[in-house]
Amino acid sequence: MPTCCGIDIEDLSIVQLQQYLAHGAFSIRALTSCYLERITRLNPLLRAVIEVNPDALDIADELDKERAMEQVRSPLHGIPFLVKDNIATKDRMHTTAGTTMLVGAKVPDDAHVVSLLRSAGAVLLGHANLSEWASMRSSYYSEAYSSRGGQCRNPYNLAYHPGGSSNGSAVAVATNMCAFSLGTETDGSVVFPADRNGVVGIKPTVGLVSCQGVIPECSSLDTVGTLARTVKDAAIVLDCITKSFVSEQQYTSYISGQEALEGARFGLPWKGVWEMASKNKSLKAQYSRLGEVIQRIKDAGAEVIENTDFPSAEEIISPKGWDWEFPEDRPHQSEFTVVKTEFYNHLKTYLAGLTSNPNNIHSLEDVIAYNMKYTEKEGGRPGTHPAWPKGQANFEKSLESKGVMDDTYYKALAYIRRKSREEGIDAALSCGGLQLDGLLVPVQAETGVACQVAAKAGYPMITVPVGVDDQGIAFGIGIIQTSRREDMLIKYGSAIESLIQGRTRPQFLNIHADNYMYVGDGPK
Repeated sequence: MPTCCGIDIEDLSIVQLQQYLAHGAFSIRALTSCYLERITRLNPLLRAVIEVNPDALDIADELDKERAMEQVRSPLHGIPFLVKDNIATKDRMHTTAGTTMLVGAKVPDDAHVVSLLRSAGAVLLGHANLSEWASMRSSYYSEAYSSRGGQCRNPYNLAYHPGGSSNGSAVAVATNMCAFSLGTETDGSVVFPADRNGVVGIKPTVGLVSCQGVIPECSSLDTVGTLARTVKDAAIVLDCITKSFVSEQQYTSYISGQEALEGARFGLPWKGVWEMASKNKSLKAQYSRLGEVIQRIKDAGAEVIENTDFPSAEEIISPKGWDWEFPEDRPHQSEFTVVKTEFYNHLKTYLAGLTSNPNNIHSLEDVIAYNMKYTEKEGGRPGTHPAWPKGQANFEKSLESKGVMDDTYYKALAYIRRKSREEGIDAALSCGGLQLDGLLVPVQAETGVACQVAAKAGYPMITVPVGVDDQGIAFGIGIIQTSRREDMLIKYGSAIESLIQGRTRPQFLNIHADNYMYVGDGPK
């Protein structure tokens, strides 16, 4: 990391950066320049940033003028950040979800979350890479690849994927290309990449944060989340992006030390979650270390109740691991029934709101046709691009639905909510009549089965770094709570963070890796 006016800023928190700015150790312009230089040096290797904001330094200059006049807007005044490339910014950058077809399209306004961050004085550095179309386009693909951004890589081990779909947002924070970032999540896309890149990720309750101006996937599940190097940093950002929308609550007031664990009660969902992690040989190192962390939580005075199962575990967790089409033979119980139906409709609404649309992309039909026409770059046909061996199979399934919200759709929506809420998370949290303070889960178990339960419920989740595994990949421990209990996640997430201090810097193993990294249901 280049020093900033002689000061090593690598891994500094938002509070620490503000202290240096307040004392005049460096200016906002100097800090912004430092992060831009870091992007210049690392991005050719990691592909975490899809586009840099050409106005970033001008924004910094204006904020410096305000600070010189003792006008400090918020704790984020002058702090540089990135947003995932499906979060709209009305400026000289493009908002494309990683695809070339939306280059040149103009959005009517900043996304609401971007507007709030600009008002708070944060400096928008650019757009982060992602799995194209937020992992929606295919059931088997190279994770973290987009036609605009290329293959984003995990800085801990470049031969392994960084998680999806908010991978660029996570990688950029992990490698100090920005102080914090925003991602989006439909199912696992904030928490999972945060976990694999050794940073804190907070996925808020669906509806707590506005998704206005976000290229949609499924409004019943979509949310905007925060990624940062500490729980406090993530909470500072969450305070900002919830302000003037739903909540005036100060989440930072719940930041705690390890003493908060005294008397706390946590549950361990075994069936379908810890059970899978215990049997997965590739996760042996993670499982063993997580066991040590749980013992330390107990030693700090918390009660950890084992086998706090989701009563509906066998009905909503596939024995194969993460699978949003499960059960494939019962579409009226499938999460993907909801996703593919809503995606068709919401995408059309988003595209209709663009003020300029040079490639005339007005519907999912147009998206599919464009990918077919430029299949060598966009992989519209199976076998024509290595990143998408199955082409755009999920788009085609969504097209088949035509967005018809029929009886099957409504039954599926009601089913996944009931089984993940009343018969899932809420039931597990009410263990034997005792209300638990959270459910502790291994985030990466079977590619994110715990994340999927929280996603179906629309409930909040946090991940806190623990260490690295045998492959050098970062991993953490997750906490799940019920609706609108982000305060509990922040209280106990920061307490566990204080206890274990598990974040380590990326090691850049296999630095010359040049592979695709496939996930999903591969060819039979």
